[in-house]
Amino acid sequence: MGRELVAGLDLGTTSVKAVLFDLRGKLIAESEKMNTTYYPQAGWVEQEPMEIERSTALAMKEVIEKASVEDDELLTVGISCAMHSIICVDDSFEPLSNMLIWSDGRSSAQAQELMQSNGMDIYGRTGTPIHPMSPLLKLRWMKENNYPSYQKATYFMSMKEFLLQKWFGERIVDYSMASASGMLNVEALDWDEDALAFAGVKREQLSKIVPPTEVLPALNPSVAEEIGMDSQVPFVIGAADGQLANLGSGAISPGEVAVSVGTSGAIRQFIKGASVNKKHETFTYAFTDDTSIIGGPTNNGGIALQWLKDLLDFQGSHDELTAMAEKIEPGAEGIIFLPYVNGERAPLWNQHAKGNFYGLSIGHKKEHLVRAVLEGITFNIYQIGKSLEEIAGKPEKISVNGGLAKSPLWVQIMADVFGQEIYLSDTHHNAAWGAAWTALVGIDKIRSFEAIKENMPAEQVIQPNRENHAKYIEIYEKYKKIAKDLSVNFGK
Repeated sequence: MGRELVAGLDLGTTSVKAVLFDLRGKLIAESEKMNTTYYPQAGWVEQEPMEIERSTALAMKEVIEKASVEDDELLTVGISCAMHSIICVDDSFEPLSNMLIWSDGRSSAQAQELMQSNGMDIYGRTGTPIHPMSPLLKLRWMKENNYPSYQKATYFMSMKEFLLQKWFGERIVDYSMASASGMLNVEALDWDEDALAFAGVKREQLSKIVPPTEVLPALNPSVAEEIGMDSQVPFVIGAADGQLANLGSGAISPGEVAVSVGTSGAIRQFIKGASVNKKHETFTYAFTDDTSIIGGPTNNGGIALQWLKDLLDFQGSHDELTAMAEKIEPGAEGIIFLPYVNGERAPLWNQHAKGNFYGLSIGHKKEHLVRAVLEGITFNIYQIGKSLEEIAGKPEKISVNGGLAKSPLWVQIMADVFGQEIYLSDTHHNAAWGAAWTALVGIDKIRSFEAIKENMPAEQVIQPNRENHAKYIEIYEKYKKIAKDLSVNFGK
């Protein structure tokens, strides 16, 4: 008998990845295709859906060729996708617009206006914070500005829905992608009528909502031929990248938190039901019939460190930059950094938020700034984590992955700020592995989502320094007060 393989397709913002695994999660082969991002006006951020669809097919073709996969070896394919994208589509399912992605900020005014009216009511039912990232607000902007593609559109779709229609002829959306639109009632798992009215869209213009284990019809034969695979290999719809990254890192049980920090970052945790944070600090996105993921995304992960690197005109590597800060004591000798250099989502949800160094003095040097930036990024994640605790309680296990997790200093700062052990995964394919595992559950090859814990690579455990933790909690209280005091000036 040949190998038993499973694939995860990860439609990300930066790139599309096709990743092939064995059933234990061991990486067999991968292919990555970079996405082109367009900035037609200040604050507008778009991608071309047909380009991404072609890149997905090419990535899938390459990964099959790399591993010399035979027809009977590939059991199934699961799909992960970045959240908050929206495309206007005609009645033939051709795109009328480019895809507006999560970082598109053109609907900032609409977000502010909604928060001054019934925004908290809509947030309370959908669990999606009122912010320009949300398709709900993007659609409202289109409506108010007579956006031609919106006016002509028959349907509105995320990137995953667009791909599913092209490849399988199905207009469906999984719970989590629907949830991230800002228009799904997370308790009812159905479209929210008030949100639809605000966006100016009809129920029939949106897709049928299905669970993440939904098995798709046979792959379009022409697409199957282009990829070089059997059209009868079952594809499973999967979920959004956040849910699947948690699943793929094994953080699926109550009390298990996953932190992912690359350019941006997020801290997430699965819960039973669909509780929504009353302070509008975090999101609640549906995953299955009876579970949701709560968490908060930050715009300011590694991008804040890159900003400092550019500002200092530092010519060395990121490792060399962070190494400068190793000789500086916790607290950066009095400097506190608010990391909002790229606006901010959680916990502020303020596109106009600004970064700030507080406490500079004449004795400070470059290495102090580096240490302060690493600590500021961590304090922001810690603050989001404290909001999650209000719903889910103190975390029992914290797993960390992403580009910044390659810095031993930053991971130690994480352990010291949280005052808990940090579990480090050495894979950066968590979302793809989560998608692949969901597909195995969908075709009944695997009994449960929870069984993924038995199929995870070994983790490195970083211990906290208790003395440093005590210092950091004092500094965090000051950080939180400074952030609150300065926030009244954001946007002015």
